[in-house]
Amino acid sequence: MNEAEFGVRLTPNGAAFRLWAPAAKRVDVVLDHSVAMQRDEDGWFFAEVRGARAGTLYKYRIDDSTDVSDPASYFQPSDIAGPSEILDHGAYKWRATGWHGRPWNEAVIMEAHVGTFTKEGTYRAMIGKLDHLAETGFTALELMPLADFPGRRNWGYDGVLWYAPDSSYGHPDDLKALIDEAHLRGLMVLLDAVYNHFGPEGNYLGRYAPQFFSGTQTPWGGAIDYRVPQVRQFAIGSAIHWLREYRFDGLRLDAVHEIVENGNIPLLHDLSIAAGELAKSTGREIHLVLENDDNRASILDPNTDPAAGKYRAQWNDDYHHAWHVLLTGENGSYYRDYPRPRESIARALGSGFIYQGETSVHRGGRPRGEPSKNLPPTAFINFLQNHDQIGNRAMGDRLAASVDPAAIEAALAITLLAPMPPMMFMGEEWGSTTPFPFFCDFTGELADAVRQGRRREFETAHNAFGGDVPDPLDASTFELAKLDWTESTSTRGRERLALVRHLLSIRRTDIVPVLAQAAFDHAGVQSNGYLTATWKLGDGTLLLQANLSSKAIASHSPATANNRLIFGEAGDDLKPWGVVWAVEAAPPASSSNRQNKKEI
Repeated sequence: MNEAEFGVRLTPNGAAFRLWAPAAKRVDVVLDHSVAMQRDEDGWFFAEVRGARAGTLYKYRIDDSTDVSDPASYFQPSDIAGPSEILDHGAYKWRATGWHGRPWNEAVIMEAHVGTFTKEGTYRAMIGKLDHLAETGFTALELMPLADFPGRRNWGYDGVLWYAPDSSYGHPDDLKALIDEAHLRGLMVLLDAVYNHFGPEGNYLGRYAPQFFSGTQTPWGGAIDYRVPQVRQFAIGSAIHWLREYRFDGLRLDAVHEIVENGNIPLLHDLSIAAGELAKSTGREIHLVLENDDNRASILDPNTDPAAGKYRAQWNDDYHHAWHVLLTGENGSYYRDYPRPRESIARALGSGFIYQGETSVHRGGRPRGEPSKNLPPTAFINFLQNHDQIGNRAMGDRLAASVDPAAIEAALAITLLAPMPPMMFMGEEWGSTTPFPFFCDFTGELADAVRQGRRREFETAHNAFGGDVPDPLDASTFELAKLDWTESTSTRGRERLALVRHLLSIRRTDIVPVLAQAAFDHAGVQSNGYLTATWKLGDGTLLLQANLSSKAIASHSPATANNRLIFGEAGDDLKPWGVVWAVEAAPPASSSNRQNKKEI
């Protein structure tokens, strides 16, 4: 089945409409008049309407009683409950016609939320900040989910219409312009996509296509039944739609551990294959990455082009959690799985995941993860903050609000130069203190339930933080999350930004050119906080020494005849939170060795 079977396609005389509604007896497409649709034996309804064109608004009427948006709508100018709009994707005139993407080894990612990245909160407004990202050293902009959600503000994980970019941020052509301008600056653009659930408001699939749902539950609602071919192709078609029509350079699939696969239904495999076919047919670099609490190393492969059923990389939550415990001292909830954070950081630097089959206390003693050291380091996206780890806190506060700047800068110096692709959350590059609390725009009983649930989750927050937890439904909470760009011009902001730019410049010149040959080697930490790690980079070695403590410690300087210092200060002691990086070149082969190699 081809993804073209979902949604509307323009024809020479009008438009062809298709809807899979196996539980419906009758479906009409409603424009300025109604047209009865024909039904086939598989539950597809179809009709061609003469005169329909780009800009035409329409709905589907189910059994003469319920009007619904197209589940594969391309655009909802009046939100999810309004009519769908026909688009002509071929009408947009792309400027970056020579863009084919960038290799995964070059990825340095900035995660951002369109609605709060700028004061205006639009796709167009983001264009004005692209030069900042490129000049800082980022090579990829990752947008939090855009699929149409209910209301005017949302993190994006409550999307209902998986093919339609939300109208709160502008027209689809504005999104294309953002991506086009990013490409002109050498920036990849990735999209966070949610295929583990539909949002709780505005989804009517259960009314006319209950086969979409399996009857089991995820933490966010009914599980989607990907055993059904039409359902599986709906998700894959959505992914290909974003990659093809908007020219996104890749997708990050949200919480795939919550995709319920009853039996061996390989949604992730099939989606990867489809994206790989698109990459091959267009000559583009397309990168798919995962969020996966299961730590499945076996489905990661950063090097194969095009992707052959696997994924470039995974967000490495383990790495974040260990650093968070070390920097903040917090040890509740999932952080209790990292009681020795320095050892955990060393394990992540030395082999990728921290949990590689060990039992997790937070998960009731269940084993978690698979061995990962044999994977390339580029299979792990490392970060110190992201939308979840900030926004799931009671006040949405960032590390900069409470952690010693020297400790944060040490963590940055390690994260931004290690061979794993680094990611930062918007504003982190200048040490932003702008909170990122949870916000949404539901109505009625659902709004009350979300508000009360948030209060129950953080019922002790008033005592802990000295104030009430922000109301996620209040527009002021959304305004609170808007990034304060003036912080970047403060003395502290300029200093942090200069450090990040310096680190990313070193990464670009000294690390990226040899990442294709990178491999894990060794990492360890002593009880006093003295951390060492090495990675193989082709014929050479990357060396790290760091002091993960607030006291000076003795070290063995990496400044030798074969070592080239690329960051930090060589000496007999490492200052508190000191970090030193060096590259060790392979010694030149003797003439006899060269002869032996030649004979072999």
